[in-house]
Amino acid sequence: MTWHRASALLSAERLRLTASRLPLWGAVAAMCSGGFVGLLALVGPENFQPPLPGLETEQGTRVLLGMLGILAFVPALIGTTAVAAEHRHQTITTTALFVPGRWQALLAKLAVHAVAGLGYGLLSAAVAGAALFAAATAKGITLGLPAGAVLVLLVRIALAMAAYMLLGVAVGALLPNQVAALGVLGGYFYLVETALLMVPGANVLYPYLPGGAAAALTGFTYLADAVATQTGGAAVALLPAWLGAAVLLAYALLAALVAIAAPLRRDIT
Repeated sequence: MTWHRASALLSAERLRLTASRLPLWGAVAAMCSGGFVGLLALVGPENFQPPLPGLETEQGTRVLLGMLGILAFVPALIGTTAVAAEHRHQTITTTALFVPGRWQALLAKLAVHAVAGLGYGLLSAAVAGAALFAAATAKGITLGLPAGAVLVLLVRIALAMAAYMLLGVAVGALLPNQVAALGVLGGYFYLVETALLMVPGANVLYPYLPGGAAAALTGFTYLADAVATQTGGAAVALLPAWLGAAVLLAYALLAALVAIAAPLRRDIT
């Protein structure tokens, strides 16, 4: 594939994405996710049920930032919608007819959505960071983490969201039925991983799943600790941050391969 062809495919895929309302709704969702962190900061973790350490502690600040990480599934839903909607409206047929190699179009789709996922993550992280510091200033307290550490965690969350976008694209490529794809993805993130945490013996798998890897990358142990408290068992030990990042990257690469390979010989009409 020549550079000229690659550039044309990337431009076409970028135009396809920006011509829809997904970027607008994605930007709104990103800002709402970041604003949600600011709202929780104003309420104060010490006022949660059950109460948590306040923002002036390291744990309290990490918990609030981890709440943003929980919303990383949103870009996955956007990626699934972007791909599955092409099958729903049959615009994928035109692409397959005009692009000599279907894998080239799929590769361009992955590249554009990876950038879109990173943009979503950075916007969400920027709003969350600004809201968090604003809330701390309004309450007259100093965050329990230095500004540099907060920035590092926000960048990690943004990278996790980019990886989740690719996971969503892969699900959309595997399940061209938009409703089914969104149902499977939402059910997995909402139910399967959390339910697995509650099953003794099986919960050792959680750190190696996308949610567990993302939790390790962002240092968010609240979910595992809360489940352990409710079940009376020991909390599942998450992977080190670097290994969590490696596992999440492996899932993103696997999702990219699936998104390219799955539709190659499948009838799309």
